[in-house]
Amino acid sequence: MATKKKLPTKSDTTPDTKIPTWRLDKHLARKRKAFLSRRPHRSFRLTKRREYSRSLVLPGYFSFTNSVRKELLANKKTFLLLALVYAVLSGLLVGITSQATYTTITDSLRQAGTGLFGGDVSQLGTSASLLGSALTGGITQTLTPIQAVYASLIGLMTWLTTVWLLRNFLAGNKVKLRDGLYNSSAPILSTFLVVLVAILQLLPMGIAFIGFSAAQASGLLSGGVEAMLFWIAAGLLVVLSMYWITSTFIALVVVTLPGMYPIRALVTAGDLVTGRRLRILKRILWLLGTIVVAWIVVVVPIVLIDTFLKGVGISIDVVLPIVLVIMGSLTIIWASSYVYLLYRKVVADDAKPA
Repeated sequence: MATKKKLPTKSDTTPDTKIPTWRLDKHLARKRKAFLSRRPHRSFRLTKRREYSRSLVLPGYFSFTNSVRKELLANKKTFLLLALVYAVLSGLLVGITSQATYTTITDSLRQAGTGLFGGDVSQLGTSASLLGSALTGGITQTLTPIQAVYASLIGLMTWLTTVWLLRNFLAGNKVKLRDGLYNSSAPILSTFLVVLVAILQLLPMGIAFIGFSAAQASGLLSGGVEAMLFWIAAGLLVVLSMYWITSTFIALVVVTLPGMYPIRALVTAGDLVTGRRLRILKRILWLLGTIVVAWIVVVVPIVLIDTFLKGVGISIDVVLPIVLVIMGSLTIIWASSYVYLLYRKVVADDAKPA
């Protein structure tokens, strides 16, 4: 007697696309084990020195800075042209420093004293205040949304072009600025996403600065337990941002590698700085120090001369806005070169965490 054939049900014809729980758990456990093997530190647990000791052979601060200078001077024509392109694009698309705003500030500086030329050393302090305003954008006009987009794109393109050119120069390739401008923009989206991560990592430091302004205005910093607690909290926020941002600086170079994704770049950079974070952070702080010194050496004398000439009826207001644009272009090229060459030194020492 023939048996009746069973018709397929809906559950039989529908493919089972659900990943088995045991397989997912095994995959996550494997990834966690690999992560812990690369990162010996554990949250809220004292790490023994033998677990985080990791070599990092770097030249001295002055020696490394000089090596960056030599590398840029070896290809000075290309990088000067890049600085000129940045300055022209920034001046045309973003605009230069507002002369009216600058005139108001320099007039107030001139009225504060007779100036350094008259023997008033306090003019150095007022000039330093103006320099701080320049570095933080205090004497630039408020950017419109489209100008802010242009400024971000120009800055990213300059960073990517500098890294691309240095990578090819160190590989022995003879390339021109045109090649860098045309070929370096591939990872611009990935770089932008890493920059967004850096901005998020700087939020604790921003909160600390906002809190400092509010505490200063309310008189909280006059002394007492409240002031002590504020400085402790603000210090922890700043340290947290600096801890995060150290690896992100390296990630900005890693993400320029062909086929590299933002998340992977951040993970790779984190692996590179493990056990070396403080030493790399010191180098980044040194970079910021060299930038501040360069701005002081170039901008402050112009401010002093301008203040002095205004006292005798001569105005050179048009000079400083142009100088600020040029200094901005040179600064981003210098910072890009410094971080890239630092990245190469870190990669060259491929020692694993203990």
